[in-house]
Amino acid sequence: MIDEARTPLIISGPTDQTTDLYYRINAIIPQLKAETDYTIEEKTKTASLTEDGNVRVEKLLGVDNLYDPAHMDMVHHVVKALQAYTLYKRDVDYVVKDGEVIIVDEFTGRLMPGRRWSDGLHQAVEAKEGVKIANENQTLASVTFQNYFRMYKKLSGMTGTARKRPSLPRSTTSTSTSCRPTAK
Repeated sequence: MIDEARTPLIISGPTDQTTDLYYRINAIIPQLKAETDYTIEEKTKTASLTEDGNVRVEKLLGVDNLYDPAHMDMVHHVVKALQAYTLYKRDVDYVVKDGEVIIVDEFTGRLMPGRRWSDGLHQAVEAKEGVKIANENQTLASVTFQNYFRMYKKLSGMTGTARKRPSLPRSTTSTSTSCRPTAK
């Protein structure tokens, strides 16, 4: 059985955006004050600017209206930077190793090299930690392991847990299980 059922396989490719805005936004985040300029929702891992925060960020970035369509990407970058600074902790959620931010699996505690947070969060964490910011990737396609395996007519595998719960493979992959004795 596959224990990462919710984690999809993702095919991604680079975007054409530069990383300059991440550095620019990163410079202003330490000047913002919690509750006055922004609020944090730890349960959902979200951040948002307050009215005072909007005014302060506009002044720090030198823009008239942060929510003008020409500046909407700035709002997104500010929110991701706030999340990086307040919700993602070094040596808990990620580690910095050899000048690279590596995600720590929240369930197993294992390092997950090669994996990156999406939607600019990883770049915001890289900016926060002062390492080289890699270009953002965009998701081109994704599929869960179960749906990937359903593309094949025949499946085979080995597990010790399927014998105790034979209905589980049937309910998740529409396949049956059979027991084979160990070779002696």
